[in-house]
Amino acid sequence: MLPGAKATLVPYTGTGPALNDLIAGQVDFMTDQIVNVVEQIKGGAIKAYGIATPKRSPALPDLPTTIEAGLPSYQVSAWNAVFAPKGLPADITAKLQDTLNKALEDTNARKRLDELGAVVPEGADRGGAALQKLVETEVARWSPVIKDAMSKEKK
Repeated sequence: MLPGAKATLVPYTGTGPALNDLIAGQVDFMTDQIVNVVEQIKGGAIKAYGIATPKRSPALPDLPTTIEAGLPSYQVSAWNAVFAPKGLPADITAKLQDTLNKALEDTNARKRLDELGAVVPEGADRGGAALQKLVETEVARWSPVIKDAMSKEKK
């Protein structure tokens, strides 16, 4: 969103309904992760103005970053993780991690994830320790933002 612009929050139950309304002209804009909208962007159904990552995505190489577009503090990355109950036996944890790593290295899966603009973590950026660090970093980053937004909403 442009600095100083006013927007009305329109809550949706997911990307599908929001994207349908964007394409139909019922809403003026939305933000979402690249994997959900890359096909509509490539197909010309919607126009993308920037990607909120430090560098351009190979899936949409002509799409400038928010840094390039003059919004350097607007950086957001979507991520996915597999969580299991605390105390899961080590052998089961290892098997889950090994299976996930194999899936992420599968040529066809990797090709499709790349086409959708997904960023697949490599080696040391996978696994329990890396995920723990990511979660801690994200909680530290977003907690003040959420608290600030909630306090403004109460006013």
